[in-house]
Amino acid sequence: MLDRIRNWGGNAAEVARHYPGEDYLTGPAERLTRAVTVEAPAPVTYRWLCQLAVAPYSYDWLDNRSRRSPAELTPGADDLHVGQRLLVFELREIEPGHSFSGRGYPAAERLFGPLAGTYAVEPIDAHRCRLVCRLVFARRRGPARALSIALACGDLIMMRKQLRTLKSHAEHHTTPR
Repeated sequence: MLDRIRNWGGNAAEVARHYPGEDYLTGPAERLTRAVTVEAPAPVTYRWLCQLAVAPYSYDWLDNRSRRSPAELTPGADDLHVGQRLLVFELREIEPGHSFSGRGYPAAERLFGPLAGTYAVEPIDAHRCRLVCRLVFARRRGPARALSIALACGDLIMMRKQLRTLKSHAEHHTTPR
């Protein structure tokens, strides 16, 4: 069961791959991989991924105070910069058009413990890509271990919705209207 919680949608290469966010924590860490295939070009998908700077694109009623995440691209949202807060992360590395990584900002880490993550868009061909997220958080022992498992379960639910929503927007964006 823990394998299903640790990996949703990731293929063997994505699960085995090292992502930059993994370097931000020291000591033992849990690695969660979330991924989905998007029937849209990587540049379009990356542009939608950058919308995370604007809204969470998950369950808006829960994590966006019932405000709807935008259904259209926000100008300038893809102009990410190191130090910018994005969801629960402070960005540390950005590879424009491909990925961004961050470490949990202090308030998030007080709530969840040390955490970091990377979002990446991996091209398959000119028309399709993989949208991948790797979340890492400090491995805990004892009673705190139950909290870590709960975090992983909650992340699975929220991240699955988030990636599917971004996938839908990217695919819709490339469909002629």
